[in-house]
Amino acid sequence: MSQPLIVITGASSGIGAATARLFSAQGHALLLLARRLEKLEELGLPDALCRKVDVTDRDAVGTAVREAEDRFGPADAIVNNAGVMLLGLIADQPAQEWDRMIDVNVKGVLHGIRAVLPGMLARGTGTIINVSSVAGRKTYPNHAAYVGTKFAVHALSENLREEVAPSGIRVVTIAPGAVETELLSHTSNERIKEDYEAWKRSAGGALDPRIVAEAIAYAYRQPPDVTVREIVLAATGQQA
Repeated sequence: MSQPLIVITGASSGIGAATARLFSAQGHALLLLARRLEKLEELGLPDALCRKVDVTDRDAVGTAVREAEDRFGPADAIVNNAGVMLLGLIADQPAQEWDRMIDVNVKGVLHGIRAVLPGMLARGTGTIINVSSVAGRKTYPNHAAYVGTKFAVHALSENLREEVAPSGIRVVTIAPGAVETELLSHTSNERIKEDYEAWKRSAGGALDPRIVAEAIAYAYRQPPDVTVREIVLAATGQQA
């Protein structure tokens, strides 16, 4: 018998893929969502429904969750991990990059929440885990729009926790520092990318995605009457 269904967005690489592997090893049924279906299928995980879904498409997220719940039973948790990081200066960054970050990093989180929350409220149990960033707590050069979206994730998560706590629903924010993922590759400004990589090297490197996955699993496996509201983690050498 599988452990309860867990939904993971942005599961094709990085933190999402590491989290999928970890929860799969613990016996959970999974709904894995990402734009790159082939990457999801390459994970080769048992009891995993893989669907090509962009989290900016609210209807597609909801449809995939309903399909997974029909197959595996109710979603006990969602890990809203999908995100994009497009660094740049407000004065000259393409406005389309702001739109993309708001759509994925903020609306995408809301779409994931909406897809699972009504069922969780009806059952009086469930865990919503939103992957934010240290950049949701403090500012960094060239990060203004990105920071804005991650501050939004922190704020909406805390407000949601207050709304649903009386109903037995847990809301967790995971705020990692720099992580070795594909996230930086989305940035179009090559100079900013070079500076970011140099900054990571000066800190002695970034976190392994598996470490962040362990933090997610730690928060999830606490007793139902315990909510780990926020976990902030970064490489020891990362000062900021």
